[in-house]
Amino acid sequence: MDTLFSRKIVMVSFVVVLVFLVMAVLAPLLAPYDPYEQDLMHTLQGISSEHLFGTDKYGRDILSRIIYGSRISLIVGVGSVLIAFVIGSTIGMIIGYFGGWLDTVVMRITDMMFAIPQVVLALALAAVLGNGLWNLTFLMSVGAIPGYIRMLRGQVMAIKEQDFITAGRVIGASPGRLMFFHMLPNGFSPILVFMTQSVGGTILGEAGLSFLGLGIDPPTATWGGLINEGRQYLLTNPVYSIAPGIFIVLLVMALNILGDGIRDAMDPRLRGQH
Repeated sequence: MDTLFSRKIVMVSFVVVLVFLVMAVLAPLLAPYDPYEQDLMHTLQGISSEHLFGTDKYGRDILSRIIYGSRISLIVGVGSVLIAFVIGSTIGMIIGYFGGWLDTVVMRITDMMFAIPQVVLALALAAVLGNGLWNLTFLMSVGAIPGYIRMLRGQVMAIKEQDFITAGRVIGASPGRLMFFHMLPNGFSPILVFMTQSVGGTILGEAGLSFLGLGIDPPTATWGGLINEGRQYLLTNPVYSIAPGIFIVLLVMALNILGDGIRDAMDPRLRGQH
């Protein structure tokens, strides 16, 4: 833990991520207004003491919608990464352990999926499966699965010939036990770093889809949706789009820096270089 927080920027990033988590969990307590309550008599108001970031085109408080939007971003970001990790790591360990024709087939499919950007793949799947929170979470996970497959496959191939795995085979341990109780824990460090940084990329992807109108359906508050709504008022009410954009940048940067700090803490070769 001391190594992880040896750099102040990593400590600050951890605090920023923690603040966003608290904001998402306590959104009903922190939001000054109901994010869905319309007030058509006070639309597109600027910054004021009553509305710190102004109001949107329906008179809803933008700060409240940003606070509630953090829930969507974190649910999609964390949820899709966990789904991708479970599916991708399982497939990666199986093909890495057994090899053969199955490994060849899965890796060729994985290579093809790598050729398609995650957001483009999500766009195509969204047209088929439709919008919605859980659909979007699954869609964003699909594009991340190949990364976990390749990473776990490499970890398993490097670990499976080590002495403690050979000893496990000798005493009759099943392949499943060797993979999930011995290989996965020993190869988890780079996976944790990859997961931390993937959350930021997924949140950015979700915001992009919401900006394009293919994310969560209105009136649900999302950061990308707020930016999309506010872009036509950039000259008259720039805070409408800029405020949620700043929140996206802060969270994604904090997650990436935190992931970089975790990598440095877990890799002794990188310690003391910053």
